[in-house]
Amino acid sequence: MALEAREYSLSCELRAHEDDVRGICICDGFGIATSSRDRTVRYWTPDPEKKHSYVLCKTLVGHSSFVGRLAWIRPCERFPDGGIVSGGMDALVLLWDLRTGVAVETMKGHGLQVTGVVVDDNGDIISTSIDCTIRRWRKGCEVELWESHKVAIQAIVRLSSGDLVTGSSDSTIKLWKGQNCQHTFVGHTDTVRDLAIIPDLGILSASHDSSVRLWALTGEVLMEMMGHSSLVYCVDAHPSGLVASGSEDCSLKIWKDGACVQSIEHPGCVWDAKFLENGDVVTACSDGVVRIWTLHGDRIANPLELEAYALELSHYKSSRKKVGGLKLSDLPGLEALKIPGMTNGQTKVIRDGDNGVAYSWNAEEYKWDKIGEVVDGPGDENNRPILGGIQYDYVFDVDIGDGEPVRKLPYNRGDNPYEVADKWLLNENLPLSYRQQIVEFILQNTGQRDFSLDTSFRDPYTGSSAYIPGETSSSIGTMAKPTYKHIPKKGMLLFETAQFDGILKKITAFNLALSAEMEHNTLSLSDPELSRLSAIVNILKDTAHYHSSTFADVDFIILFKVLKSWPVSVIFPVIDILRMLIIHPDGASRLLKHIEQGNDVFLEILKRTTADPTHAGNLLTLIRAITNLFKHLFFSQWLHLHCSEILDTLSNCRPSFNKNVHFAYSTLVLNYSVLLIGMKDAKGQGQILSAALEIAEDQSLDVDSKFRALVAIGSLMLEGVVKSIALAFDVQSIAKEAKSSKDAKIAEVGADIENLLAST
Repeated sequence: MALEAREYSLSCELRAHEDDVRGICICDGFGIATSSRDRTVRYWTPDPEKKHSYVLCKTLVGHSSFVGRLAWIRPCERFPDGGIVSGGMDALVLLWDLRTGVAVETMKGHGLQVTGVVVDDNGDIISTSIDCTIRRWRKGCEVELWESHKVAIQAIVRLSSGDLVTGSSDSTIKLWKGQNCQHTFVGHTDTVRDLAIIPDLGILSASHDSSVRLWALTGEVLMEMMGHSSLVYCVDAHPSGLVASGSEDCSLKIWKDGACVQSIEHPGCVWDAKFLENGDVVTACSDGVVRIWTLHGDRIANPLELEAYALELSHYKSSRKKVGGLKLSDLPGLEALKIPGMTNGQTKVIRDGDNGVAYSWNAEEYKWDKIGEVVDGPGDENNRPILGGIQYDYVFDVDIGDGEPVRKLPYNRGDNPYEVADKWLLNENLPLSYRQQIVEFILQNTGQRDFSLDTSFRDPYTGSSAYIPGETSSSIGTMAKPTYKHIPKKGMLLFETAQFDGILKKITAFNLALSAEMEHNTLSLSDPELSRLSAIVNILKDTAHYHSSTFADVDFIILFKVLKSWPVSVIFPVIDILRMLIIHPDGASRLLKHIEQGNDVFLEILKRTTADPTHAGNLLTLIRAITNLFKHLFFSQWLHLHCSEILDTLSNCRPSFNKNVHFAYSTLVLNYSVLLIGMKDAKGQGQILSAALEIAEDQSLDVDSKFRALVAIGSLMLEGVVKSIALAFDVQSIAKEAKSSKDAKIAEVGADIENLLAST
């Protein structure tokens, strides 16, 4: 297909999503489907009034977390207007009827985020997941399952032959015929994030190693496209020979014969890019906007729309522009010159339009003297030093002392010296307490002595102040490993207090109501049984004698009778007694014996209390009870064995959680992170990470619930084996948002995660 020989220009913008747009699906000539972090899928159809634009036709709501990959089903007898398949972070695969906008099939089975969906010729749906599995679904039921990689699968495509190709966080690509791996493609050095097919030629791959590659089906690399400066998230091809890729570097790049022929800047990272049949390119951006770019002159947006986009892009770039090591947007405006200086010669950098201008305080004349514009760039590009194959403006020698070899510190003018110092110290395994020292060293040795240091910056862990080295080669002294304020989490959190009198009153009231009902009067407790419940409570109240007090067999007979036979709506106070019984040494030991004998009351309660309709009181006491099991090492095996079942079941009930239930659930997730790190269970850690990320991303949750989820995320990344999976989940954005929180502890754990990421 021939295209006009010109550069791409903006054609139109599709605005409706309320958060990052994560995925795009081209629905032949019928429309475009997009997915988002806002938990929706939106279907757009051509605008009858504007031939190069689209209008929102359907909003599909059903996922409980962000939605990623999409697949198209052409119009057929079952779906007259076509169908959409979507995979989400909630581990669900949904099939949507576009005529009604309703999910007609919900496919449950994956343990973690769904990362890919394709549709077979016979209508089967094939999905991949972070849980390392490929699953085939037929009429909503799972008919085939196999593990294809040892770590997370990130992408899948289907060849015309019916064979499948998968890309993984293990940096490999695999070609599958049925469940048999025909070939493993090795070459990328980081996660393979996306795949696309060039018919009769091969497979395109996009990777976190910043490259795009074209592979023959034999595994031979035919072409490598280098040009992105950060993670590459997506790739697609057009019959004309053009290739499009999108990246964390906020650009869409167009490639022809392996060369980048155009780079289109975006006001955010480009999560996905797809070609339309006519050669136009659709992009999904982290600013929540879908944009279409065209080579056709008659489809270009009008001048006002082009000007508006240029202004939006300018504002975005200005917010990221750095002068003298600081963001331009962070600098004070000219109004700051109305405030007198403190000492003669004090310097201040002011934002003046798109530039940073340095001023010095003249105490004698009581005014600010303009020094000049703060520049970002160095001099001659060809004379810049090289370290690790990368050019820098400066590469300093730093002498650690104690017989250690001299280390290299690279720096570019325009970089934030604080961020450079943080990353270098973490990479070199040096203490963050030397942060200010390194910052001032950078500023002095790059000639930025007129730069106004922000003295509020102090090491967040030690509060140490600055020491300015006098030489280019600096002795820093004895070093220690980096430390974090809230991670990793050690030990378990429990729910150890109870309002026993209130619990007994509730049970007595419910029992009285049951005895008055003809239908349930046989279920009510006798007076001796009620007295025995009171005796149980008295034992639990007497914490001073926990080491010697014991329970009778009849106590458990009564408790189990109520938990299994009473109407589910009134069992929550008895679950609360069970929760406190777990804290008691003898109570916990007896419960374990019942489980080992096949009387697993916890699984029975889990099934009863999570069946529709759910009750907040049941969910709260159940989650707290399971959380208290972490107190005893002898329950670790049971907790490990039933981890997936517990989390999957509770996750499905999350829409009905109130604040207290959410907090209990976050505590359970945090405890599981500690347990599975200790057990070195990679798959289990992945599931816990997914649950914690889902909590952290929920904007409606309270601070305490989010904090515990963030601590779980940081702990799993620091001491577990899921750091690469967290990166694929866009943990950077979550950490950045947390760090900017007004709540101190949320900001602190966000900083912990950012510092951890900087050590990558």
